Amino acid sequence: MNRPAHYQDDPATETLTAVVDPAPGTKNSIEIRDVYKSFGSFDILRGLTLDFVDDSVTTVLGPSGTGKSVLLKHIVGLLEPDRGTVTVLGQDIWSLDRRKQDLLRRRFGVLFQDGALFGSMNVFDNVAFPLRKHTDKSEEEIRDIVMLRLKEVGLERAALQEPGSLSGGMRKRAGFARALVLNPDIVMFDEPDSGLDPVRTSLLNDLILEMHAEHGGTYILVTHNIPTARKVSDYVAAIWQGRLVHYGPTEAAFASSDPFLRQFLRGESAGPLGMN
Repeated sequence: MNRPAHYQDDPATETLTAVVDPAPGTKNSIEIRDVYKSFGSFDILRGLTLDFVDDSVTTVLGPSGTGKSVLLKHIVGLLEPDRGTVTVLGQDIWSLDRRKQDLLRRRFGVLFQDGALFGSMNVFDNVAFPLRKHTDKSEEEIRDIVMLRLKEVGLERAALQEPGSLSGGMRKRAGFARALVLNPDIVMFDEPDSGLDPVRTSLLNDLILEMHAEHGGTYILVTHNIPTARKVSDYVAAIWQGRLVHYGPTEAAFASSDPFLRQFLRGESAGPLGMN
């Protein structure tokens, strides 16, 4: 699989220029070590340790309120751990100054639940926004990149439409195109199937698999949708009560005899997970 291009700082122009990483070494691109996070008296992460396998799709599962979205915010550097370390692409994100943190974040693509499109911009300008903000590419170059990404997600004919005129599935595809536009090393999805019917969820899953096969990178999904996890994942990470209870190949997760994992993946009422 080809390694995806990313963009690194060019001190001469104060912009980003495209480079290609060498083949991955022995370390994982994302390493979480004994991370704790509390909000007031509410403990969210309680010593979470997890390495994400490079160039794979990992789904993070767990009950509501167990820390899945909080984990994503730690990885991208929006939340600082109370204790522990978050190492991304070989760098402890909280040992970096603000400028270097920002540069590191540009190697991420993020797809939020609703696509998080700017309502004042059409689809083309939404997808072009990261290129205009973070690179010195010409408008002709930007147009070529944006239209390629829109074609990949099946939205080339919707380039001039406003977000308000799009269906929920189209907004998510537009958000996906924007997440990929800088050729990120890491792509994160925060409940991408939220609000979609089963057919459109399946189509979005197909798109995730197609884009990963085409571009590579480390993909992380947070979802409550068990069929999504089974369809798209190379690996499953399960979090409960702020700790990792399982990380491994998808089929191993679904074959596990662990009481919590078995209950959660089967949606059964009997088991250690209750209403509290």
